Amino acid sequence: MSSGLTTVRTVVYPWDCDHMGHANVAWYVRKFDEGTWALLTEAGLTPEYLRSARRGAVAVDQRLAYRRELFAGDVVVVRSAVIRTGRTSLQFVHEMTPAGSTELAATTVLTGVHIDSDSRTSCPWPETVRGAFEALRAPDPNAWAAWPPSVAFLR
Repeated sequence: MSSGLTTVRTVVYPWDCDHMGHANVAWYVRKFDEGTWALLTEAGLTPEYLRSARRGAVAVDQRLAYRRELFAGDVVVVRSAVIRTGRTSLQFVHEMTPAGSTELAATTVLTGVHIDSDSRTSCPWPETVRGAFEALRAPDPNAWAAWPPSVAFLR
């Protein structure tokens, strides 16, 4: 079990902001996507594995809640953890907070599926990856059942 892996540490730049002066929706989604690939790589789904094994990972569901605005100059941390692992699927969470704070800026819960890149059909996770997902599992996988979350659970 994990209290969350830091998958992104970044800053909000002026060009990441919208006409109202805060980080735009695309910026949040992009940072969460970076966190996804860092989490999958930590579990062994490296670009090398995906290419050589002719495998892929696709998102099939995403839920996102915004809790606090972020502005140019804010330093931000994304922590990530696995919620549930299925035979071919994975549900995981990313929590975004200002650096040095536990105040939640945004949370996303995603479900992804492991696929055969040639047939475009789902396929089972390798056992080594399943074991790595278990090591990255959140201490309380039910913490995000009540939506939207009002506090950060990964610390």
